[in-house]
Amino acid sequence: QVQLVESGGGLVQGGGSLRLSCVASGSILRISTMGWYRQAPGKQRELVADNKDGNTNYAESIKGRFTISRDVAKRTVELQMNNLKPEDTAVYYCNVAGRMLSLRPFNSWGHGTQVTVSS
Repeated sequence: QVQLVESGGGLVQGGGSLRLSCVASGSILRISTMGWYRQAPGKQRELVADNKDGNTNYAESIKGRFTISRDVAKRTVELQMNNLKPEDTAVYYCNVAGRMLSLRPFNSWGHGTQVTVSS
């Protein structure tokens, strides 16, 4: 089993900053991808940013404002969100993929953390 614990999020005014954190634990052999997705009310879940084996990928809508960072040894991924806009309001989910000690692949999701940006 792989567990993800998210922290951060909350309510912030437009132009403000927030930092999300996620730590993975469990019977993990190797993590390939760590990232963040978000889902706004009435919309589909979308990729915000991820880091796959050191290569980062960002959604166009957040480029230049958000930064993803990953600590391989600590099995953590963080998302620094600056210059937040009301359209960034959503539930943010941590996503981690890799292989377990049993050699089975896994793809796990966090429970989500709410980010609300007021105008």
